[in-house]
Amino acid sequence: MNQETEKVKVLIIGSGPAGYTAAIYAARAGLNPILYTGGQPGGQLTITTDVENYPGYPDGVLGPQMMEDFKKQAERFGTDVRYGLVTQVDFFHNPHKIIVDDQHEILAETVIISTGASAKWLGLESEERLNGKGVSACAVCDGFFFRNQKVAIVGGGDTACEEAAYLANICDKVYMLVRSDEMRASQIMQKRVMNNPKIEILWNSETEEILGEEEVEGVRVKNNQTHEVSELEVTGFFVAIGHQPNTQIFEGMIEMNESGYIKTLPGSTKTNIEGVFACGDAQDHIYRQAVTAAGTGCMSALDAERYLAEKELSKL
Repeated sequence: MNQETEKVKVLIIGSGPAGYTAAIYAARAGLNPILYTGGQPGGQLTITTDVENYPGYPDGVLGPQMMEDFKKQAERFGTDVRYGLVTQVDFFHNPHKIIVDDQHEILAETVIISTGASAKWLGLESEERLNGKGVSACAVCDGFFFRNQKVAIVGGGDTACEEAAYLANICDKVYMLVRSDEMRASQIMQKRVMNNPKIEILWNSETEEILGEEEVEGVRVKNNQTHEVSELEVTGFFVAIGHQPNTQIFEGMIEMNESGYIKTLPGSTKTNIEGVFACGDAQDHIYRQAVTAAGTGCMSALDAERYLAEKELSKL
C-alpha cells in the first residue's frame, strides 16, 4: 500500500440520501464517520431534475442541489466526505479491511453500505440525451410532472405494470410497450393494466428512438412481428425494465437475494456479517424512494452506534 493503514470507527460506502443520512446521525453521535462518495457522488438523484416529493422542500428542489444540501449537513457535524471508489473489501476479519482506489487501506470497526442501485436502460442515445427532460426510470418520482398528458412506459414485469397503473391515475393516456406477445408480470398485475381504459398495451413493440431535441415529443416504435414502424405522440417516456443494485463488490461475503440486493435482518439494517450494515437501494428493491433511503440510512447509523457501544461494554 502507498499509504499507512487508516483505522476508523464508521466507514460509509456511498453518498446518496441513505449514505448522507447515515453520516449525519453517526457524526452527531461523535463517531467521526468517513464517507466515500463512489463513482456517482450523490447517487441517482444527481441525474434527476425536480424533486417534489421529499418533505421539507415545499417548492421542490433540483436533485443535485438536494444532494449538495445533504452533503453540507453531514460535513457540518464532522463527516469526512471523500471522493473515491472502494475497489476491494474483506469482511472475513474484524476490523473489516477496505481498499480505496486500489491503494489506500482502511480498517473499519463498522461499515455502512449505501451503494444504491442503478436503473437498467435501453441503451439509446436519445434516451441518454433526454434523461431528466421527459425520460425517467421512476414513475412515482416523476409522474406528477406529466399530469393530464400522454406518456409511454417500457417493460412487462410487475414494476412496469405498477408504474403504468400509477401513471394512469395522473395522465390522460399511457402506452405500455411490451417486447414480446406476453408479460412476465403476475396475473393480477396483468389484469390491472389490461382492464384500465387509459392504458393501451402495444405487444411485440421495440423502442427505436425517443423523439425530441430539448424535451420528449414522441417515440418511434417498431413491431417485432410485422416490422411496421409507428410514432406515438407523448411528452413522457418511462423505462421500467428493472434496477441493478450496486453490490457486485460484496458478492461472496454478504448474503443477497437472487437479484443482488443485500439481505438485512427484519426491522434492522444488520447483514449476515457482524459490524456491517446496509441501507438504501442496495437493500431495498420495493420502495426505492429518497425518503425511504434516508430512513434506512438513519437506522444503519443507530445500529452501528449500538453495535460499537455493546462492543465497548463487553470489554469492561
